[in-house]
Amino acid sequence: MSGIGTQASNRNSHSMLRCSTVCLVLLIKMWSAESLLAENRSPNDDPVATQKDGEQPSKSTPKKNQTQGNDHGTLVGAPIPISSPAIGSGIALIGGYIFPFSKKDTTSPPSIIGGGALFTDNGSRGFVAGSELYFNENRYHVIAGYARANLNYSFYGTGNAAGNAGIRFGLKQSINGAFVQGTRRLFWRTFIGPRIIFAKSTLAAQHFGEQHPELPPLDVGFNLRSLGLKVERETASNRFYPTNGTSTQLSADFFSDVLGSTFTYQTYNLTLNAYQSLGKDHVLAYNVYACATGGQAPFFGQCIFGIKNELRGYPAGRYIDRDLLALQMEYRLSLPRRFGVVAFAGVGEVGPSFWDFNRHDLLPSFGFGPRFQLSKQHHVNLRVDFAQGKNDRTFSMGLGESF
Repeated sequence: MSGIGTQASNRNSHSMLRCSTVCLVLLIKMWSAESLLAENRSPNDDPVATQKDGEQPSKSTPKKNQTQGNDHGTLVGAPIPISSPAIGSGIALIGGYIFPFSKKDTTSPPSIIGGGALFTDNGSRGFVAGSELYFNENRYHVIAGYARANLNYSFYGTGNAAGNAGIRFGLKQSINGAFVQGTRRLFWRTFIGPRIIFAKSTLAAQHFGEQHPELPPLDVGFNLRSLGLKVERETASNRFYPTNGTSTQLSADFFSDVLGSTFTYQTYNLTLNAYQSLGKDHVLAYNVYACATGGQAPFFGQCIFGIKNELRGYPAGRYIDRDLLALQMEYRLSLPRRFGVVAFAGVGEVGPSFWDFNRHDLLPSFGFGPRFQLSKQHHVNLRVDFAQGKNDRTFSMGLGESF
């Protein structure tokens, strides 16, 4: 079974806490306002969303964001069960405080401070604390957080052959670090800004004396430090249950020994989501995800299939390589009494480069799942997914849709 995780943005959240830098980012997003803890806003409440591309925001008094009716803020929390062949079974606890950064600012979405903790039966532990802030009439978006974790998980090796073989190597990894990202709205509803990652980590074999040829030196501490760039553009009206519009997320992170990083490499991630309403209760959702790695990236810095629900039906970490491409489509049907159901299918692949992709290494995925609406106001669903992959069947739960 794959992990039952919290969602990082309406894209997501995730089946396994990816080790090292990705583990850090996923832990941070356990409480992120891009997840359940964030409040949704309608385009009618945001002058940026209603203006035409290339048009400057109106100088008139902005319309009040209806989600900020409570000036004193709101406490929220949720327990999420976890069951994963990678990190075992257990629970993730999430809590946060949602509030307006400034009571005079009626345009910006609510901000949040919060935290999360992870406990599983194989000894994995982790926690995160941080904040996500929107301010200055939704011109600025800042995320900052700290995470610490000790994870026990399985490493299969890199490449399609290792993933197909399914032979596991038990690893223990500690991670301790911080993540900061700040973006500013510049044009066409597009936010752009820098991001940094500072982390320390240690790898060790779960069984004393074991070695694996694809691993960096074990029982040795190393640093992970990067400077990066984030570009994001959102036109969907509801981040939890989009029925129209698009979402684009592009990030690039540059790890370098000049910054004090043990490894020098680059990672690039692109996510494109599109949503089409077919009527009051019917939605088609499309997702494209691409990942690329440059330089001398360790295995945990490469592209990991199964992270971010790309794709469901695969334990996170079974297929790892330098490049990854995944496409999926999902049909969503809302039923009476808060219930719903989805059906999805997709295909993806990993490889040393995009040019090496071929039809023999395709990784198909399909499945279905029920939904239950926890919040009528924001249409936040509790999701349960049953998925079939190339080698595995997975069962996963989460808050909000997969993408």
